[in-house]
Amino acid sequence: MAIIPEKYLDLLQRKKAFANLATLMSDGTPQVTPVWCDYKDGLVRVNTAKGRVKARNLKKGAPVALAIADPDNPYRYVQIRGRVRLITEDGAAAHIDALAKKYLGKDKYPWRSPEEQRIKVRIRPEHVDSAGFDEQA
Repeated sequence: MAIIPEKYLDLLQRKKAFANLATLMSDGTPQVTPVWCDYKDGLVRVNTAKGRVKARNLKKGAPVALAIADPDNPYRYVQIRGRVRLITEDGAAAHIDALAKKYLGKDKYPWRSPEEQRIKVRIRPEHVDSAGFDEQA
């Protein structure tokens, strides 16, 4: 498991930094979606609804990549390549609400529909690259 450098953890834990999540379609072509994310216990966590393209691509053991740019300095970013470790419905509703708090300042995810089934995906980082270029240089 790769370690995310401490100086980039703010992008996953505190800042409203969107992750561009790359998954593989069944034919092997890439698919990229901007997602909310967080980081806990050494794992990157994302949330989606069953039936979406990324949800169909996110199988246990599937390779994924995330690129997360600092919203205050797009020249500062972290790239994470890893594999899906766990997909679960358990705690997924609470997780999307926690992400809504982080990204929107709202206690509840406002766009949830009654028929929607949320899933929480945990990703184990296997390779991490980061850069912190000053845009003023």
